[in-house]
Amino acid sequence: MIINAENLILGRMGSRVVKKALLGEKIDIVNCEKAVVTGSKKNVLFKAREKLEIGQPSKGIFVQRQPDRFVRRAIRGMLPYKQEKGRNAYSRIMCWIGVPEAFKGQKIETVAEADVSKVPNLKFVTVKDICRHLGGKF
Repeated sequence: MIINAENLILGRMGSRVVKKALLGEKIDIVNCEKAVVTGSKKNVLFKAREKLEIGQPSKGIFVQRQPDRFVRRAIRGMLPYKQEKGRNAYSRIMCWIGVPEAFKGQKIETVAEADVSKVPNLKFVTVKDICRHLGGKF
């Protein structure tokens, strides 16, 4: 299954992806940089920067700065990744920046429940902006 993350809320999309991955389905997420996180820009970027400053370079918390890795790490937090079923499900989820050549011409789906247009609050930040704020070179 290939999911287009463009204009999808990261948490809602992630919960649907996790359910399918735990059932054994392989999922590829394209356009990760265009996924959104709801909330005011100031608050979202402040929380992301705060998490970056808490971590120690040698011990952790390791904050991902590339959009595909950022989305995959967010999805990992929704999985029981310390158990075998969670590790197996995590290995079935792959995230991509843009649409790779291998997926062109294939059926790309979207998650209708996770679309940002269904939220009455119009405040949101794209994953691309968050990663740039954290120092990503994307």
